[in-house]
Amino acid sequence: MAGQRKKARQLANEAVADGRPLDWFEELYSQVAGDESGIPWADMCVNPNLATWLEDRCGSVTRQSALVVGCGLGDDAEELVSLGWDVMAFDTSTTCIDWCRKRFPNSSVKYLAADLFNAPPEWQRAFDFVFESYTLQVLPPDLRSSAIKLIANFVSPGGRLLVISRGRDATDDPGQMPWPLLREELNGFCNCGLNAIHFEDYIEHEEPPVRRFRVEYQRRT
Repeated sequence: MAGQRKKARQLANEAVADGRPLDWFEELYSQVAGDESGIPWADMCVNPNLATWLEDRCGSVTRQSALVVGCGLGDDAEELVSLGWDVMAFDTSTTCIDWCRKRFPNSSVKYLAADLFNAPPEWQRAFDFVFESYTLQVLPPDLRSSAIKLIANFVSPGGRLLVISRGRDATDDPGQMPWPLLREELNGFCNCGLNAIHFEDYIEHEEPPVRRFRVEYQRRT
């Protein structure tokens, strides 16, 4: 994992230095040539932090339309569709989206290559549930506030947003990509018409252990 993460950081740093901060995702997916072991976040199974939330909290959410932001290789989107959601999932990398379609050829998930910063206008306030996991934490700090506004705008009136990220305090070392986020950064969603209805700050027992934030928001009606 260390080698894959080092490669991802190198591509990200080069892309940011060249003024094209999102291009490295496509470069990484293309370079690994179908070998998922080269993608540091590809566990090839549903995110356990989403799975736990679905077990504990999903009963309070009407299963209608869902959007998965930065869907990666599709496991989270497939979990949601298996539970009865009408799911759209997007990623900025066309290679990634093609990979999803090949992995799940009979899936009813609508996989789409799209740029968060130029998303289709018809997505505005269109989804009953939006899932964002680990995307904000790989964006350069100067893009995060804009990304937060755009993600919040996907949530329909009364709809829910679930955000999962690495977390830190202001006194902690900012670290390297994937950068742990501050609670104050995530509070930006509350400035976009959402209420934080459930905030979790916990340690995930990886090696080494990882501090996570998992936050459920709801759009005010």
